[in-house]
Amino acid sequence: MNKAQLVEAMALDAGISKTDARKAVDAFVRVTVQALREEDKILLSGLGVFSVQHRPARMGRNPRTGAPVRIAPKRTLRFRPTIELDD
Repeated sequence: MNKAQLVEAMALDAGISKTDARKAVDAFVRVTVQALREEDKILLSGLGVFSVQHRPARMGRNPRTGAPVRIAPKRTLRFRPTIELDD
């Protein structure tokens, strides 16, 4: 499902216009991104938890030459589903 399909489904389910549904989706995305940048967790009951995970720097290998390569540290997004989604 892409963003346009999500907006349409939300508009139908909530009985609101597509414009209002698009504003709600855009606001949700903005707030979620801002919270994750500040390393807050986002708990959505019935869906799951979004959080930021830190990966430390590590050494890897260039598969073509076999030479060691330093892989920089990075932040990644983690999602853990609630029990309702776990099958």
